[in-house]
Amino acid sequence: MAAEVHPTATVYDGTVLGDGVKVLENAVVGKQPALGPKSTARRDPLGPAEIGPGTIVSTGAIVFAGTTVGGGCILGDQSCVRERVSIADDVVVGRGSLVENDTTIGRGTRIQAEAYVTAYSTLEEDVFIAPCVVTTNDNFMGRTERRKELLKGPTIRRGARVGGGAVICPGVEIGEEAFVGAGAVVITDVPARKLVVGNPARVLRDVADDELLENQ
Repeated sequence: MAAEVHPTATVYDGTVLGDGVKVLENAVVGKQPALGPKSTARRDPLGPAEIGPGTIVSTGAIVFAGTTVGGGCILGDQSCVRERVSIADDVVVGRGSLVENDTTIGRGTRIQAEAYVTAYSTLEEDVFIAPCVVTTNDNFMGRTERRKELLKGPTIRRGARVGGGAVICPGVEIGEEAFVGAGAVVITDVPARKLVVGNPARVLRDVADDELLENQ
């Protein structure tokens, strides 16, 4: 099966499209980044974008050069995946969501509409990110040179779930199968299999046994 590229889509030279890939209307694959003079992103030369078999790059979605997307993924309408991102198989990036540079996303993860996954983040397998979640990576918000060596997004471990509109602060670790309630502001690490709520987020209880991946 050859890839299908809509006539209005742009696929840059060198891009690798697997069998059965669909690049829909006005999507862009293989775009080079345009970085501001104060950007902390690396400026190394980028290899081609690679899209795995059966993946759909939906209408208006953008995938930058230097990024690898696995097979069976869906990159939703108007989503954006920046450079040096690694996305495993069977991942969904919802409509209008942004995955920033140098991020890793594990197999089976679901990122819902309008979520923001900041640069230098790690999302392991089977993570669920609800709509409008915001992750952050800079405690200094652009001030001081020291921030450059401390930039770090969150690490969200296998099977963790983050509720709608939650905010995850820089460098925080969300433990395996943890649950972050809607609207929570997470400023410290969340233990595995705990449910946290509030601002600042605090442990409310254990995650119910019947919600754990092993019991699905």
